[in-house]
Amino acid sequence: MPINLPNTLTWLRILLIPVFLMFYYFPETWMERQSVNFIAAGIFLLAAITDWLDGYLARKLKQTSAFGAFLDPVADKLMVAAALILLLQLGRVDAIVALVIIGREIAISALREWMAGDGQRKNVAVAFIGKIKTASQMIAILLLLYHEPLLGLDIQDIGTWLIYIAAVLTVISMAYYIVHAFYSSRKPSH
Repeated sequence: MPINLPNTLTWLRILLIPVFLMFYYFPETWMERQSVNFIAAGIFLLAAITDWLDGYLARKLKQTSAFGAFLDPVADKLMVAAALILLLQLGRVDAIVALVIIGREIAISALREWMAGDGQRKNVAVAFIGKIKTASQMIAILLLLYHEPLLGLDIQDIGTWLIYIAAVLTVISMAYYIVHAFYSSRKPSH
């Protein structure tokens, strides 16, 4: 396991998961719910920034590695799954939305592993629709964690709309990856 700045940032993202979750388990006498929402949203935002930053630095510093390529998506999926399960428990997201998003992440991870086993990992590389889905999903989760009105806007409503958009994009991107993998696997290898 190479120890470098990009991998360290990825590990930091994983370590932030229990930190971000623990605030919701403090007794309400310790901290107001608004403060908990603000801190949890801030930690999630920090994790999202490290997600972008670790990939950027890995490419810029020429510190890409097979381990980093493995760990980065694992960290992303763990953070998103933890946030969605927490939001489900808080009643801020519907179970079907959480199930669709988490289920897609598991299915696509399995698909990528299967394609990698066939030497076709590049055939299930991240597509533009997946990037749009991720952006919508991350902003939605951030807003749903924050939950409080901001500048006269109902953040919960905006976050709810965005998470539904992310769920629809999740299904579309999953179909795209599955169809792409199916056709790629049928091509004769040279």
